[in-house]
Amino acid sequence: MKLLIRQRVFSWSDTYDVYDETGSPKYYVKAEVWTLGHRIHVYEHGTGEEVGLIQERLLTMMPKFEISARGRSLGRVDKRFTLFRPRYEVDYLNWQVEGDFLGWDYQVTSPAGTVMTISKEPFHWGDTYVLEFGDRTQELAGLLLVIAIDAANCDG
Repeated sequence: MKLLIRQRVFSWSDTYDVYDETGSPKYYVKAEVWTLGHRIHVYEHGTGEEVGLIQERLLTMMPKFEISARGRSLGRVDKRFTLFRPRYEVDYLNWQVEGDFLGWDYQVTSPAGTVMTISKEPFHWGDTYVLEFGDRTQELAGLLLVIAIDAANCDG
């Protein structure tokens, strides 16, 4: 299963459109403009219902994000300090995330194996990610993770 995540370039805040593998709109993502730290909302395309929220914790050395889906907490994503490879710790579902040297591709793993892969497509206006995973039940958790990683990369 695949999701395509495309950032809208000419927007006041971080805004993304999310498409399924057939090219149909599935979700849209919108960040609040005037907040301290990131506060990002994920909405279902057809209904406009908020299905996810990503909130940055303030006053931390490295970016940390609290993630909730459909009103319940999923956990936290923390960017870890490393010299060459971006690394993130995800405190739900026992996931680990590691990226290549330039931070363009990520692999999400659990003790059971690979959960999903995240690829950033080069040569696009705005960020464009392809998310591939086998278990459809992980779709929303995976989408929230990708948006949090993109926000963490913007923070440095």
